[in-house]
Amino acid sequence: MTESSGQLDIARAVFGDGFGLAQRYVDILASAGVEQGLLGPREVPRLWPRHLLNSYALAGLVPAGASVVDVGSGAGLPGIPLAIGRPDLRVTLLEPLLRRANFLESTVDDLALGDRASVSRARAEEVTGGWDAVVSRAVAPLGRLAEWSVPLMADGGSVLALKGCSASDEVRAARRTLERLGVRAEVLEVRAHADAEPTTAVRLRRD
Repeated sequence: MTESSGQLDIARAVFGDGFGLAQRYVDILASAGVEQGLLGPREVPRLWPRHLLNSYALAGLVPAGASVVDVGSGAGLPGIPLAIGRPDLRVTLLEPLLRRANFLESTVDDLALGDRASVSRARAEEVTGGWDAVVSRAVAPLGRLAEWSVPLMADGGSVLALKGCSASDEVRAARRTLERLGVRAEVLEVRAHADAEPTTAVRLRRD
């Protein structure tokens, strides 16, 4: 079995009935996403493992029926994979840049995700409201990200940041900021499927 066919088998298992939507999203990223500079052309062969499955690795940390905000959504990662694979969620894609927000709106329309995903063109500091999960991927160092994200959490909610191998270092560097914000950090290994590549996330919750 080739690596690509193996990744597709994992993706089918992960997304189930939503696999067709996920495939359409991959096609959008490989075409309009690259054309608009949201992803580099070298990323196209790695869209399933590096972007969709990596993003969906957070799904197991998000409770059923949760409201989710994707801070600095960019190309829609991790918010759109979560919306595709978890129709029980209500996902807000928060993106301040006009070009990216337009891409997100077009993608949500193309995928007919309007009942579970919406786009808000704003910076995190400009919005109010309590979401059950505040998610992000490759947005900013943890300390700065926490400043933006913690105020968006609902009572009992969490910040879920995909961080990879830098996670523990970022937690140490952000210690004073996290203490001031009254949150504790956990570094967790997560994966979309038992056979998918693991990644590392930081979960912040109030003390």
